[in-house]
Amino acid sequence: MIIFDTDVLIWILRGKEEVIEKAKQIIEDTNGYVYITPIQIAEIYAGARKREIPSIERLLNSFKHIEINSEIGKLAGELLNKYRKSHNVELADSLIASCCIVCGFKLWTFNKKHYPMIKDENIL
Repeated sequence: MIIFDTDVLIWILRGKEEVIEKAKQIIEDTNGYVYITPIQIAEIYAGARKREIPSIERLLNSFKHIEINSEIGKLAGELLNKYRKSHNVELADSLIASCCIVCGFKLWTFNKKHYPMIKDENIL
């Protein structure tokens, strides 16, 4: 099981063919167990133009969603405390990382530097 980071979703929405092909392969390899969190949803809508909303909604609704709970929130705070100053980790990234860690999922991102708390073998 895997979580797609916001940057991956943006490249899919922009139609970057190699990202779309890799996404299709991951979806096939995981039998459709591909997830996003409320963080990716918020980040995508924060940069959305009105005309993009229909395609955004189609894409976001095609994923399974992880809800953020107190366990994920607590871990995100601990990760933020540990990595904020040394690695400039922000709350959104610590929440996404916490979802991966708590749920035992991998993360597909193009911004590995945002996730020093996730082992390299768990990042695509």
